[in-house]
Amino acid sequence: MLFDNHLKTFSKGGVHPADHKLSAGEGIEELPLPRSVTIPIYQHIGAPPKIVVERGDTVKAGQVIAIHEGFVSANIHSSVSGKVGKIDPVMDSSGYKHIAINIRVKGDDWEETIDRTDTLVTDIPYTASEIVEKVMQAGVVGQGGAAFPSHVKLSVPKGKVVDTLVINGVECEPYLTADHRVMLEKPHEVMIGAQILMKALGVSKAIIAIENNKQDAIQLLSTVAQGFPNITVEALKVQYPQGGERQLIEALLGREVPSGGLPHDVGAIVHNVGTTYSVYLAVQKNQPLVQRVVTVTGKSLKKPSNFLVRMGTPVIDLVTAAGGIPEDTGKVISGGPMMGKALADLKVPITKATSGILVIPEAETKRAETYQCLRCGKCIEACPMGLEPYHLMLLARGKNTDKTKEENILDCMECGSCSFVCPSNRPILDYIRFSKAKLKKAVKE
Repeated sequence: MLFDNHLKTFSKGGVHPADHKLSAGEGIEELPLPRSVTIPIYQHIGAPPKIVVERGDTVKAGQVIAIHEGFVSANIHSSVSGKVGKIDPVMDSSGYKHIAINIRVKGDDWEETIDRTDTLVTDIPYTASEIVEKVMQAGVVGQGGAAFPSHVKLSVPKGKVVDTLVINGVECEPYLTADHRVMLEKPHEVMIGAQILMKALGVSKAIIAIENNKQDAIQLLSTVAQGFPNITVEALKVQYPQGGERQLIEALLGREVPSGGLPHDVGAIVHNVGTTYSVYLAVQKNQPLVQRVVTVTGKSLKKPSNFLVRMGTPVIDLVTAAGGIPEDTGKVISGGPMMGKALADLKVPITKATSGILVIPEAETKRAETYQCLRCGKCIEACPMGLEPYHLMLLARGKNTDKTKEENILDCMECGSCSFVCPSNRPILDYIRFSKAKLKKAVKE
């Protein structure tokens, strides 16, 4: 084990929140099927897909129920077998209502073309274009939080040259352990998934990046990687937000993605560990993305867990399986404590982007008293994007949208480092998020 000071990391900002990886030692447990699922059709960045089922239709698990519209979009599949019920707007984890398909569960019948066995498939007889097509048809999106359609990342624009694939196993968000468990329980599948991604991109080098606080995963994948030429495992310094694409590329390759740019501008493509596993299932097993690993955790929770969950399962089912809502609960968050968002209703469904459910005690949810900005500069020092968060907050409060754009507010990755270090307890990220949303809406219109 190397000391953190001798390990690579990014150069700007960063903070060190306590890990609280309470569920790291808990194996992945398959959650029982719910009575019904509610599957939002908008589970990804880009255009929503077109619904191709109607109320009363009988569907199988793995069947397409909404087809991608345009290039930056993703297919949605039924995660269960049963009968289609209402197709109406329902509240999701964002707090807003979006169209969703309700399916009443009956049995567990899957599409015949899907291989659900655990047999490892190592041969990759597909061309790059065939891999991209299979990933697209399977509706695979990034599972690190952004939910960007994975086939788009694999389609490198003309004129761009990519030489390195980065597999993101950092999982720097406190409490979350879903990626950690996937690396421990599906190491060979992750390696083959990386090979598939390399073939699709036409690159001969892949790096699996893992923070140094996951020694068991580092050691296991380093051993497994010996049988996979051109795939290496790199231990990184524990520093939040190490898992950001820009931070990861700089730490590993010493390349800086320019403002407004993308990883392929500097010759790299980043895919999350969970996404890589889903790519393996899509290409080798013909399995669409209808389930994922979700961490359910919290200091007062009886049984912090990592569940394999069908999309559309209500959040309350996961919390119940983890021991139920503790009496001292003050808030339930979708995601981690740094970038996650509080849920208004525990009936909201699990989606492709749900990495964790965090139950926080009431004593830790109370906002501390807010004071005037001290101009201490701590938020600037902590910002991994080199922005001036306190200034962006002032502009956001003044509703100066044009000025926030000039100050590169869209570069903000919403990591929350600024709010975390602010000695005046100012809700910096809240204002920045509000202003970013307003700016994006104006641009779209």
